[in-house]
Amino acid sequence: MTIIVALLLGLSLPITPVQILWINMITAITLGIALAFEPTEENTMLRPPRKRNESLLSGGLLWHILLVASLFLAGVFSMYEYAIMKGYSEVLARTIAMNTLVVLEIFHLFFIRNMYGTSLNRKSVLGTRVVWGAIIVVTVGQFAITYSPWLQTIFQTQAIGLFDGVLIVTVGVIMFCIIEIEKQIRLKVLKK
Repeated sequence: MTIIVALLLGLSLPITPVQILWINMITAITLGIALAFEPTEENTMLRPPRKRNESLLSGGLLWHILLVASLFLAGVFSMYEYAIMKGYSEVLARTIAMNTLVVLEIFHLFFIRNMYGTSLNRKSVLGTRVVWGAIIVVTVGQFAITYSPWLQTIFQTQAIGLFDGVLIVTVGVIMFCIIEIEKQIRLKVLKK
């Protein structure tokens, strides 16, 4: 989505194609598989099934996709522009944007595991060992391609400073808070 928007708007690519391949590989495989080991949400069997003629993309799900896509785009492009405005090299700006996208994916994993309840309770945060194992694998992979000289050459990355690293995680926390607040409001409205 990031590359498509950049191309449509005639902007510089905030992430290179090889970085997109890396992100798709590491997040789709690792985080996607981790979700398969998650227990079902509480009260799953109490919810009525989807009606036979109802679309798979319900209004609520479509809204969530648009909201999250918009937040991901805003986060990635904002961090890329921040880096360019700070006078960082294009390589460093793209590294920051790529790491922002991965952090957003990790925070979205915490959200998506509990679509009908809060994501901010002990059970939800602790999750399963598989989820935490996947997060550790993704984090170690990101640190490797960001800080390992021979991987920096392959992925066209540059080491990120501590302040910028904290800023990247802050963007992830802000995105998580926005979608969690939206979910709680939506669930309260649906109960009425």
